[in-house]
Amino acid sequence: MISTKLQDAINAQIAAEMWSANIYLSMSYYFGNKGYSGFASWMKAQANEEYEHAEEFAQYLLKRGGKALISSIDSVPQEWETPLEVFEHVYKHECHVSQLINDLLDLAIAENDKATQDFLWTFVREQVEEEATSSDIVDKLKLGGNSALYHLDAELGKRK
Repeated sequence: MISTKLQDAINAQIAAEMWSANIYLSMSYYFGNKGYSGFASWMKAQANEEYEHAEEFAQYLLKRGGKALISSIDSVPQEWETPLEVFEHVYKHECHVSQLINDLLDLAIAENDKATQDFLWTFVREQVEEEATSSDIVDKLKLGGNSALYHLDAELGKRK
């Protein structure tokens, strides 16, 4: 059985993952409106991944005898100035999510809940990849400027 403290923290993470899905969906729509179909597709895939994470957290709670809850999700930004600004936002957001996951892991350690620690390590490892990917896109946009947009839009559109 999972502790109430961990259950509450994981339910908060479910809400954070749902918010993440919504921000990426908003970014997808933004890019779609601007004619960047590849960026839009990449963000849509990112949104779907975040929804999957929320589901993984919920299913984990249920397996451990906890109660998974859906809470209200705050609204997300709708507009950005440039594609670079969007991806800088993505990078900052992924760093924030990494901190949330690290805080959850710290709580699981404090609660001496080894099963939850094991479950969370998958997300710790994934966040390393997420931060690196978004940082790399930011770097490419900065290095290539506007001339990189077409190439990166096509490249990121290949993500399935």
